[in-house]
Amino acid sequence: MNSNKGLLSVAELTTKIQAGEIDTVIVGFTDMQGRLVGKRVASRLFLEDIMGHGAEACNYLLALDVENNTVDGYAISSWEHGYSDMVLKSDMSTLRMVPWLPGTAMVLADLETTSHQPIVQSPRSILKAQMDRLSAKNLVPYVGTELEFIVFDETYRGAWAKGYKDLKASTDYNVDYDLLASTRVEPMLREIRNAMDNAGMYCEGVKGECNLGQQEIAFRYDTALKTCDNHSIYKSGAKMIADKHDKAITFMAKYNEREGNSCHIHISFRDTDGAAVFADKSDVNGMSKMFKHFLAGQIAAMREFTLLYAPNINSYKRFVAGSFAPTAVAWGLDNRTCSLRVVGHGHGMRVENRVPGGDVNQYLAVAGLIAAGLYGIENELELEDMTVGNAYVADKAHVPATLRDAMELFDNSKIARAAFGDAVVDHYVNAARTEIAAYDKAITDWERVRGFERL
Repeated sequence: MNSNKGLLSVAELTTKIQAGEIDTVIVGFTDMQGRLVGKRVASRLFLEDIMGHGAEACNYLLALDVENNTVDGYAISSWEHGYSDMVLKSDMSTLRMVPWLPGTAMVLADLETTSHQPIVQSPRSILKAQMDRLSAKNLVPYVGTELEFIVFDETYRGAWAKGYKDLKASTDYNVDYDLLASTRVEPMLREIRNAMDNAGMYCEGVKGECNLGQQEIAFRYDTALKTCDNHSIYKSGAKMIADKHDKAITFMAKYNEREGNSCHIHISFRDTDGAAVFADKSDVNGMSKMFKHFLAGQIAAMREFTLLYAPNINSYKRFVAGSFAPTAVAWGLDNRTCSLRVVGHGHGMRVENRVPGGDVNQYLAVAGLIAAGLYGIENELELEDMTVGNAYVADKAHVPATLRDAMELFDNSKIARAAFGDAVVDHYVNAARTEIAAYDKAITDWERVRGFERL
């Protein structure tokens, strides 16, 4: 038996299928936009065929915009290449129950070509490649993601019909750590927490946040790939559960002019024996030389890697001074005005990157954190002095202000091209360029309100 409730072995899956408890298996993966996508297959077919050799899907799933339109400019998929198939190869270590869907199990897949070569542009492949670089140094990354969302007293279809205007938030005021108003949505929040536990995760709890209707459900840290896999399943499952409760939740980085949805990412390394390589009791701040080099790498690559942390037009609306979203490329001890907040001690010595929002693709962001850290470690970069006080007014470089700026920095980054390869960099630059072009053509409500009559 698996020790994690909800995770399944092949034998357990077989028993449940034979008993009629499972009739459907979802074979899923995370796309460029961070969405869990895939297909539902009959449980018998999964056991007899797909588990061994994989499922097929069109490779345009890694070459679409957020509205699922085919997009030009991708090397791996196009009309000229015939939009061929790719293979969804099941990673059986991820097999689990899906408590919010009757009779359903799920497995996550790695993406391969039909000749069974890894598709290097897929988010999970990008993270695994950086983890392989760490493994060669006998290092293991541990990660926790803190994902915020806003709850509305609306259905998703109702919100769509309203054009996402005049939506009623589930609370009427700031509910940070609130236990009264948040109770109104506790039936939904409780089902999400318990369902995720029953899907093999370790839910720590929930707390209200600053924006109206805003909440954060936290999960215990784990190795990087497990955390990122669980992040995708949770994000997708939470939306499905919300829909059952006639609620809608959004993870978009900046829904309105109040506080945005963040996804702070905590990361530390251990060696393969489990030792805490980021900690050193002899240091005044408890930080090892490796950790200092790691942090120096984060600072050196932050602006060039911001596209991995903030992938959408809306992502950049979060970066407002005094908003608890960072603007300065700086580090500090337990300082929430910095983009890099160092906390903990011993095995818990880690850095929290506060740049990502709720719209982040966590595989890409964590891959970026590892690659930046390796750049600092391999080049033994010296760590600048910590920032004390208000980093918003410090004389520090700022994170890029727009997706266009971030795209250009990533495109021209020697660090990124050395770490990820040209195929990956070009792929995600094209994704950003596509989003920018769509935004540049759009006519917004802001423009109509200001210009319809008065200009």
